[in-house]
Amino acid sequence: MKKYLGILLFILCSPAWATDTEAEDIAQVVQTPYSDEQKTVFEFFFNHPVKIHTGLSWLRIYMNTLIDSPYDQAPEFMDIKVVIHGTEIVTLMKKNYKKYQTAVEKMKYYASLGVTFIACNSFAHQLGYEPKDFYGFVTLAPSGPNEVIHWQQQGYALIVPQALDKLVELDELHADAQP
Repeated sequence: MKKYLGILLFILCSPAWATDTEAEDIAQVVQTPYSDEQKTVFEFFFNHPVKIHTGLSWLRIYMNTLIDSPYDQAPEFMDIKVVIHGTEIVTLMKKNYKKYQTAVEKMKYYASLGVTFIACNSFAHQLGYEPKDFYGFVTLAPSGPNEVIHWQQQGYALIVPQALDKLVELDELHADAQP
């Protein structure tokens, strides 16, 4: 029985079964009709402060998709909250500007477009920080997790960026993508 099952699998997986229609078997690009009223809360909770760059990249991709054609949405009409309550909270401290300058400048830019940055005051307090230690574009909320829940209950969609450790180099992915 195992012998026949192996032969059957070999035959079904064989290139001989390929047809000319496979040449036409390509992915279809769609333009999902996204709503003009996007209410979104991003939850940043990373295990290393430098991973905030990944979260900000997700924010950039999200916004650029809606700003670009065919959606053409103005960023000031997007309702976006970013709740920060992991180790990346230290990027919001004025004293750490030199170390996290790139991330801070990106956040200032997004804040100028209307993105609200909310930090967890409970965690900040645990670290010994006070409101005066934060930049002016930051709002302090009592609790990061509670803040995320609050905005979800207000109808905001939740996006939780994943900042995984890089195990494959981009060059390797490009090589795999070549015909």
